[in-house]
Parts: sequence; structure tokens; C-alpha cells
Amino acid sequence: MVTRKKTESKVASAKSRPRKIQFEFSAPGAIEVSVAGNFNQWNIQANPMKKDNKGIWKATLSLEPGRYEYRFFVDGLWENDPSCSARVANEFGGQNCVRTVA
Repeated sequence: MVTRKKTESKVASAKSRPRKIQFEFSAPGAIEVSVAGNFNQWNIQANPMKKDNKGIWKATLSLEPGRYEYRFFVDGLWENDPSCSARVANEFGGQNCVRTVA
């Protein structure tokens, strides 16, 4: 019995471990890009992104398994992730992108 409980506990903790999730947004001409969502209380300053030499902005976040809504904040404007097909309506009349972390 003790062995089984320890094994179940290990399985449960493995499922809830944070995963490294990469967000990318193509905006070669942008000056400043960040990713904001319910994982950071929609704080546009919490997760600034870095631009690579091809103009792709990237940020890697450590997220627990779950469902997250997010958008990109690009030079003062909210933008959706063009590579994300899962979206939900938000309270401002727009849409938020949805990413599920398994």
C-alpha cells in the first residue's frame, strides 16, 4: 500500500510540473512586444519578448498544465496570435487566444 501511494504521488506531481512553453510573434518592424494573459494577470510588462534576427519575437514561459488565455501587446496595441486557432470572446468585444498546456 505505501509503495502504491508513493507511486501515485509521483505521477500526480509529474502531471502538475511546469512546462517550458514558447510564444512567438512575427513583427520585424515592432519596437516592443510582450505576451500577456491570465498566467500573468494580463500584465504587459511581466513577459517582454526578445526579437531574433528574422524579426520573430520570442518568450519562453514556465507554465503549469492548464488552459490559458493570452494576447500579444505590440507597440501599444493588442494583437492575436496568428498561429493560434483556438480563441474565445473577451469582455472588450475582441478575442483572446487559448493555449492548453498538457
